[in-house]
Amino acid sequence: MKFQIQENNADGSKQTELNSWLPITASRKAKWWYSAFHNVTAMVGAGVLGLPFALSQLGWIPGVSTILLSWLITFYSLWQLVELHEAVPGKRFDRYFELGEHAFGPKFGYWLIMPQQMTVQVATNIVYCVTGGKSLKKFFDLLIPSITGVRQTYFILIFVCLQLLLSQTPNFNSLKGVSLIAAVMSVAYSVVAFITSTIKGSHHHPTHYGVRSHSTVGKIFDTFNGLGTIAFAFAGHSVVLEIQATIPSSSEKPSKKPMWLGVIVAYLVVAFCYLTVAISGFWAFGDRVEDDILISLEKPRWLIAVANFMVFLHVIGSYQVFAMPVFDLIESCLVQKLHLTPGLPLRVMGRSSYVALSGFIAMCVPFFGGLLGFFGGLVFSSTSYFLPCMIWLKVKKPKRWSFHWIASVISIILGILIAILAPIGGIRQIIISAKTYKMFS
Repeated sequence: MKFQIQENNADGSKQTELNSWLPITASRKAKWWYSAFHNVTAMVGAGVLGLPFALSQLGWIPGVSTILLSWLITFYSLWQLVELHEAVPGKRFDRYFELGEHAFGPKFGYWLIMPQQMTVQVATNIVYCVTGGKSLKKFFDLLIPSITGVRQTYFILIFVCLQLLLSQTPNFNSLKGVSLIAAVMSVAYSVVAFITSTIKGSHHHPTHYGVRSHSTVGKIFDTFNGLGTIAFAFAGHSVVLEIQATIPSSSEKPSKKPMWLGVIVAYLVVAFCYLTVAISGFWAFGDRVEDDILISLEKPRWLIAVANFMVFLHVIGSYQVFAMPVFDLIESCLVQKLHLTPGLPLRVMGRSSYVALSGFIAMCVPFFGGLLGFFGGLVFSSTSYFLPCMIWLKVKKPKRWSFHWIASVISIILGILIAILAPIGGIRQIIISAKTYKMFS
C-alpha cells in the first residue's frame, strides 16, 4: 500500500492542506544553523560511543582508516542529497522516498527507498531507547550505588514515557529547541569521554593493542560488526531531505545554500567528536573497552555520571529527530488511507502507538553493540553510502570516468560490501550477548 503525499491536479487543495499539517512540511522557517544542530543531533549519537569498541574489533590502522573513509564518503553523499533536494526547478523533494520516486519511478522508487529509510528510523529509535535506558541507569548507579539492583528495563521505560510526551511536538521545526540541547549534549559528552579517556590512558594503558578476538573466525566476524558500528555512526542521511524541507526556498535563495552551510559545520563537529572519542577510548582501554565507552570509564564518578546524563538528554532529542519521518508517514497513511480527520486525537493515537512499540522492542532486545553492527550494515550503509550515489547517477547522468561518476561508483561498491558483511557480525554479537541475557532483566 503506497501513501502518496505529492500534490496533484485532481485534488491539489486537499494535498496542500495535508502538507500544511504533516510534521515535515508544516513549517518552512528554519535557518542555516537549525540545519547544523539538527545534523549534529542526527549524527553524533549512540554511534560515537561505540567507535572505540569498533577499533578494538578492527585494530588501529584499519579502524581509523575506516572512520576517515566513511567520513569522506558520507560527506560527499550528503552533498549529493542536498543538491538533489531541488533537482527539478520549482519542485522540492521533501522526503527521501519522493526523491526515489523521481529517480526510479513512482512504484519502484517508492518501495526501494521507503522500507529502507523507515528501517533506519525505527532501528535508530530502538537503539536510542536502549542507550537512553543504559545511560540513565549508569547515571544513578554511579551517584547512588545502593540502587544498582534496579533493572535496566525500568530505566528504558522512563525514557519511553518521556518520549510519549515529546512525540506530541507538532512539526519538525518545533523541535529546534530540543534538537539544540541534544546537539550541545552530544558534543559535551564526547569531550568528556575524550578528556577522561586521555587522562586514564596517560596514567595506565594496555601495553598491547591487538583486536578483541584471538581466533581467525572471531576476527572475521568482529571485523564485520566493526564495519556496521561505524556505518551506524554515519546514519544521519535518512533524515537530511526532511531537515532541508524545513528551510525556506526561492529561485533567488534556494534552500541548498543555508542547508549546505549547516552541513559543513555539522560535519566538522562530527570529525572532531568521532576521531577524538575513538582514538582516546581505544588508547586508554585497548581490546578491553566496552561497547559503550562511558561504561568503561568509572572515575571521576561524578563526571562520568554527568556524561551519562548528557547522553540521556541527547538521545531524548535525537529520538525525536529520527521519529519525525515515521510520524509523517503514519499520519499521512491514517488520513489518506483510513480517511481519519487530521487533528490532535489522530496525532496522539498514531505517535503514542509507535513510541510504545519501539520501547517494547528495546526492552526485549537491549544488545547495544550487536544492534549497532546489525542495523548499521543492514540499511544504514544503504541510505548513507550508496543510495544517494545511485540516485545521483540516475538523475544527473555524469559522464563516465568523470569525478562524480568515479566517486559515486566507489561509494556504491564500498557501501554494498558493508551492507552484505556487517549484519553477519551484528547477528553473531547479538547471539553471544543473548547467551547470558534474561528477558526484562
